[in-house]
Amino acid sequence: MKKFFKIILIIFFSLGFLFQKVYSAEKQKLLKVDWSFKGYFGKFDRASLQRGYQVYNEVCASCHSMKYLSYRNLAEKGGPEFSKEEAKAIAANFEVTDGPNDDGEMFTRPAKLSDKFVNPYQNDKEAAASNGGAYPPDMSVLVKARSGGANYIYSVLLGYEDPPSGVTLDDGVYYNKYMYGNNIKMPKVLEDDLVVYNDGTVASEEQMAKDVVTFLAWAAEPHLEARHRIGFKAIIYLIILSFLAYFSMKRLWSRIESKI
Repeated sequence: MKKFFKIILIIFFSLGFLFQKVYSAEKQKLLKVDWSFKGYFGKFDRASLQRGYQVYNEVCASCHSMKYLSYRNLAEKGGPEFSKEEAKAIAANFEVTDGPNDDGEMFTRPAKLSDKFVNPYQNDKEAAASNGGAYPPDMSVLVKARSGGANYIYSVLLGYEDPPSGVTLDDGVYYNKYMYGNNIKMPKVLEDDLVVYNDGTVASEEQMAKDVVTFLAWAAEPHLEARHRIGFKAIIYLIILSFLAYFSMKRLWSRIESKI
């Protein structure tokens, strides 16, 4: 029995050490945050998600789309969990093109919960032309798409500084110590007190970066909490199954050993 538990513990500790080593090697140069959604029992901070949407809407949405999100997602369980009325009010602030109507013409109307987040540009060409030739990436799954995940996005948002001596940047290019290649065309967008949080939280650069990255992490993985719950139940099931298998094996072999 003791030997069985020792083997199980060795396997778990070995896997944990391996993942920790890979994780550290990938992110050791990035700023690190104690994200509430990380870990086996991680959950999203609802207040941070709501503040993060506010930062996205007031700061990021003028350039970056989130084409895989619908306004109804803002009221769904596991997300920012705005009330249905609040989500409807948020959607109504945007206009979408719909139609054709009875006259065969397209028309605009206030967005509804079922509509996708409104794109700030008509197409990719317009987006690139409006940003000096650099296409602003869609933010729907940005946290999952970038190596380093949430820590990388957070670090880039706070990584703007004057270039080192001897480094020359082209017009419209900025130095960011965490960006791949250290060159980025997006200017620094976060400044202290840039937004006024509805809940009264002080809007420091670090707070806004943390909140908007939390919101982006949820957008990239909206079912994370449900997956964590299922994973925990699966682990409990496997532990119980392991005990049953072990005792069944002991009982089976005890009969054979007694005959021998």
